[in-house]
Amino acid sequence: MCASLTVVGNRPLGQHDGMGLFKRKTVGKPGEWYYCLKHKTVEEGPECRALDRFGPYASREEAAHAMEIARERNREWQNDPRWRDQEQAEGNGGGEGDTRHD
Repeated sequence: MCASLTVVGNRPLGQHDGMGLFKRKTVGKPGEWYYCLKHKTVEEGPECRALDRFGPYASREEAAHAMEIARERNREWQNDPRWRDQEQAEGNGGGEGDTRHD
């Protein structure tokens, strides 16, 4: 029994040039800067996928310091009492006195 071959355009289905059928190029605006976590580089406009980058930043300089900015923000959040719900719940059983307002 022969396998059938489906042709789309001038190429057999399943053969492609590396581009996914639904893959879109991420388009950025000039002047938007990103820091690529995968390549550890600054890029103008998003070149890498969103999962692999921080940004946008207003300048190349700011994007170059993305990791420092992230570390500082993490420290601020870790010390912010509004983000200590788990500790508060453990301290009072999460019942009476739980002051969270969802």
